[in-house]
Amino acid sequence: MIRVLVVDDQDLIRAGLVALLRAAPGVEVVGEAADGEQAVTRAALLRPDVILMDIRMPGMDGTAATERILAEAAAARPGPEPSGGMAPLPRVLMLTTFDLDEYVYAALRAGASGFLLKDTGPARLLGAIDAVARGDMLFAPSVTRRLIEAYVQRSEPAPDSPALLETLTAREREVLLLTARGMSNSEIAEELYISQATVKTHLNRTMTKLDLDSRAQAVIMAYESGLVTPGGSAG
Repeated sequence: MIRVLVVDDQDLIRAGLVALLRAAPGVEVVGEAADGEQAVTRAALLRPDVILMDIRMPGMDGTAATERILAEAAAARPGPEPSGGMAPLPRVLMLTTFDLDEYVYAALRAGASGFLLKDTGPARLLGAIDAVARGDMLFAPSVTRRLIEAYVQRSEPAPDSPALLETLTAREREVLLLTARGMSNSEIAEELYISQATVKTHLNRTMTKLDLDSRAQAVIMAYESGLVTPGGSAG
């Protein structure tokens, strides 16, 4: 079961999302929140797998709430699991009215795993929740890439990102490059003639080395460091 926390300041929208998710197989709604402050408190208490987060709310908005939730979850996270990796943080899926939105870019930079338009149909919403819960890929990577390219030149570069990239192996750098170009794990595996599990391992190691919490952050760092430039060329 995927445990979901629903956050939206509009009662009707929140109620509709909760009703939809409660009727879906494999999903458990563990709570609701009407603003960012409630989201932070309830995420810490309920420990959901996925948080469906409205991007624009009065008071603490979705971006600030995402940053707080992920920071607090990381601080409370136990040491490495027997497999050698860290326990996953909650995945935040942003809900927005506009796809090319600087608020969404800021949320992805803060660690959100992806975003959906509020008029998205039920099947696509459920597919997106499943995708981010698995941590395999960004939902609609081509749209996310357009968003990142639209805003990357307006933001401050990630500090020390070129130096951090030097810690990556050649294969990890290659996987990061293809990820930043909007390719899914299966497409990367086909491109490099390796298994999807190996792609996931390389990406997880890359995120650990770069101290990142989400695939979206990895894509943004690839752009901000110059590894990939708007238009798709390698740096």
